[in-house]
Amino acid sequence: MNRNILILGDSYSTFEGYVPEGYAYYYPCRRPGGVDDVNDVSDTWWYPCMKETGDRIVLNNSWSGSTICYTAYEGRDCSETSSFITRTERLIREGFFEKNKIDIMLIFGGTNDSWANSPLGSLKYSDFRREDLYSVLPAISYLLKTAKEQVGAERILYVINSRIKEEIINGAIEACGHYGVEYLLIADETDKIMGHPTKKGMAEIKEQIKEVLLNK
Repeated sequence: MNRNILILGDSYSTFEGYVPEGYAYYYPCRRPGGVDDVNDVSDTWWYPCMKETGDRIVLNNSWSGSTICYTAYEGRDCSETSSFITRTERLIREGFFEKNKIDIMLIFGGTNDSWANSPLGSLKYSDFRREDLYSVLPAISYLLKTAKEQVGAERILYVINSRIKEEIINGAIEACGHYGVEYLLIADETDKIMGHPTKKGMAEIKEQIKEVLLNK
């Protein structure tokens, strides 16, 4: 279909050499007991997905372990480094969206917010304060609002992982409804090891995302 895609993601969307320099990646996994069969970029969900839809990834802005909100693991502040909001705003400041036409922005996040037990907070849609963005639900709302207003993409697709906190799943769905953003909730039976998709799991995710991308 020859559309320009921006991926904003976490470990699920990383692969060594395919994310910006200095960003943490998970795949190929070198952790004992971790996923051992996603060893080539063709084993990811996103690389073959784009091949099969005919689309082009302009940037894979994915950072392993990253949260949407400003509260990372062990309560660390990631407001200046890895959060989804920080990375999006950095692209805006750098003029990325003025230089690159993005047809579809694909956001795949929220998993680490759940695993890190980041504060949940409550959904809100206006009057955001910096302190709000240290909590998951207002951070999701703010990210979607920013993307809608400043990215210029024809479509935004929010991919929601399974097996994370229901409050985050339900909050993301509600926020997507408010902003008119498409969402996809990944099937719960996706094959994983230590919470991360195997080669089989990647293929399952790919098929679900591909179906949505080809739906328009």
